Amino acid sequence: MKRDWAIFAVLAAVCAALWFAPSPRPLAADVGDVARAEVVSVDDSDLTHVGLLEYGSQHLQVKVLSGPVAGRTFAANNELRAQLDLDKKFVPGDVALVSVSPAARPNDTLVARDHWRLGWMVVLFGGFCSMLVLFGGWTGAKALFSFLFSCLVVWKGVVPLALNGWPASWTAFGAVCLLTAVIMFLVAGATRKGLTAFLGATLGVFAGLATAHLFAWLMRINGATMPFVQSLLYSGYERLDLADVFIGAMVLASSGAVMDLAMDIAAGIEEVVRHNPQVPPRELFLSGLRIGRSVVGTMTTTLLLAYSGGYITLLMMFAAQGTPVAVFLNSTLVSAEVVKTLVGSFALVLVAPFTALVGSRVLQDAKNMV
Repeated sequence: MKRDWAIFAVLAAVCAALWFAPSPRPLAADVGDVARAEVVSVDDSDLTHVGLLEYGSQHLQVKVLSGPVAGRTFAANNELRAQLDLDKKFVPGDVALVSVSPAARPNDTLVARDHWRLGWMVVLFGGFCSMLVLFGGWTGAKALFSFLFSCLVVWKGVVPLALNGWPASWTAFGAVCLLTAVIMFLVAGATRKGLTAFLGATLGVFAGLATAHLFAWLMRINGATMPFVQSLLYSGYERLDLADVFIGAMVLASSGAVMDLAMDIAAGIEEVVRHNPQVPPRELFLSGLRIGRSVVGTMTTTLLLAYSGGYITLLMMFAAQGTPVAVFLNSTLVSAEVVKTLVGSFALVLVAPFTALVGSRVLQDAKNMV
């Protein structure tokens, strides 16, 4: 327990350091101060309908609810660009996020940026944290801390380094190795089981990284299918290697399932050894493979469903247009998703023998386990 508290304290210190670490200097300035504001009235007279879409200016009267000018009423504009994924439309009573200066005057016109969602987001996150701790106890609390640490590593580590020119795929791989070590040893403790799961997962992720590089090159996947790629390039980061960023995204996306399977197999092998310390390494290896076979089928299906859920509307469009299977499978969008799904599944399948092999050596003697 003391060792767990020590690891927990170190991780808390690292999280605090990451939280206060400076973010990369933006090349393009965003809007400065923002505040919550209640939409009092709406004027849609300048909106033009084109089929299912609308464009033009929505004129609002808003009452600012936070910040230095709280309580004051301003005019605000909401621009619609006929883009369903980006446009938002307000009705009276909505709470909006608006750009406002502390020195704003009564006749200034604010910009309505989006609906205010942080309140319900905090409620949802609080419910998740409560359920995780109530269900998992101390282990759930450690899992929650590892969740927060993962968010900070991606936002404060991977993203700034990739923007600064570091190879995105290798940066993501390094982050996954760090996260795997923290999560495995935080949840399992500084034990041989944790070491087995860490080594097995790392080998599986590396195999996925190598496979992703190979097939992204063979299938000419350029990474341009990711959202907001053009906006990122036009923000001053035209030097980015989008294919490498795409591979890094694949590594991050599949790593969670790889960690789960590695820990399942390591825990299974440890239980075998506890009940029969004299089991030879070969039998432990075969036991680990059998455990892996029982889990890997559902895990690969989990990856398939998780990825396909993200582009279900794309498949619906091809189906609605009657596009032949050979045509849509060769399209840039679908082929990129196929590579993402199969590379993640490839890493998942390989992590089973890797973890079984490591576990048959590391965990073969129960008397030496920490």
